[in-house]
Amino acid sequence: MAVSQLLDRLLEYAGSISDHRIRQLVLDMLNSPALTFTDARPLVTLHESPAAPRKHHFFTGGLLLHTLGVVELAVRIRDYVETVYGLRADRDLVIAAAILHDLFKYYQYEKDEVEGGYKPRSDWFVSHDYSLVAELARRGAPDRLIRAVAEAHGLQPFTTLEGLIVHIADSADARFVDVLQQVLVNNLKTLDKEGCNPIKVIDEKARRAGANRVFEGLFEGREKLIESFKPYCGGGS
Repeated sequence: MAVSQLLDRLLEYAGSISDHRIRQLVLDMLNSPALTFTDARPLVTLHESPAAPRKHHFFTGGLLLHTLGVVELAVRIRDYVETVYGLRADRDLVIAAAILHDLFKYYQYEKDEVEGGYKPRSDWFVSHDYSLVAELARRGAPDRLIRAVAEAHGLQPFTTLEGLIVHIADSADARFVDVLQQVLVNNLKTLDKEGCNPIKVIDEKARRAGANRVFEGLFEGREKLIESFKPYCGGGS
């Protein structure tokens, strides 16, 4: 799945939001993900951006892949809490908050020309969660959406079920991929002896094959896995 396809899938989810005001806001922000309250400009694009350099989804396209993962998990957790616990969460808010929760992370990063992949930029001064709340307020988002998004990172007490659901989905997807990456990097360390930095090789596969194909074959045998990554050795960072 190419990065553009990941964005298309997120746009499909946004288009399924029934509340016209929230739907249009999310679509506008996905199609034009620029901060309007500051003159600062990103150093990488939303399509390129990882979710967290050296942590989960550290490769090209990782941010959009993680976002889709959170959306997919969140809509299922919403169904689960209703089925098991009789708690009803607003589907529109769950999808909107899941799509938006990390949207402006890409402003925080730049390419790492030495180690490969990406790294935090030294001149950025506003965390992505604060940036998102500020941007939502500037664009006239309803308070209920701002509250759900503000709670999605778990940095304050939960007052909305929707914020809690997105937080759980975010944490689960990040943890799952963090473990997958540790296994993958450990398996590819032998490529260092052949002059191939595992971080650069993983990022190159994400660029050329698609972010969602990075972990293909991870548990199908170490030698086979290493061979599948060798074609990506020597790629640019």
